This record gives sequence, structure tokens and C-alpha cells, in this order.
Amino acid sequence: MPYITEERREFLANATEAEIAAEELSAGDMNYLISTLLDEWIAEKGLGYASINEAIGVLECAKLELYRRVAAPYEDNKKEQNGDVFTCNLNV
Repeated sequence: MPYITEERREFLANATEAEIAAEELSAGDMNYLISTLLDEWIAEKGLGYASINEAIGVLECAKLELYRRVAAPYEDNKKEQNGDVFTCNLNV
């Protein structure tokens, strides 16, 4: 959950994009930034099932794109470097 200190919230709320990019953000910081962005977006659209469902869809698509574009190639590279773990699919 995005429960970071009040001081950290103030910094993130008032910082420029460049200042945020220069920071070493924690997972909590990232969660807070994403959560506040979604909170503002849902409030603007109106709180209801459709806006909540749409926000979850955005997060899911962002997650899948991160996995497809960043995690999967990284894992493929590590498999080539260190060898495969899975052997159950070798005869498929």
C-alpha cells in the first residue's frame, strides 16, 4: 500500500518530473505516485463501477506491457546466460 510519510508525500506532490526522475524512488514511492494519479483520474471521471473497472484495466494493460517489453526479454537473456530451468516442454 502507498503508505509513505507525510514529508515524502509532500515532496512527491510538489516535485517536478525532473526532480522525481533524479530521485531514487522506493516501491512505496512508486505505488503512492500511481495511486494518487489513479485517485485523481477516478475522481474526475466520477466514482463508480465503470471508472474503477477502467482504472484496473489500465493497470492490467500497463503490467502486461511491462512484462512483455521488459521482464520477458530480461528473463530470456538470463536463461541464455545461466541455462533453462524448465525441461517439461523440451519434447513439445
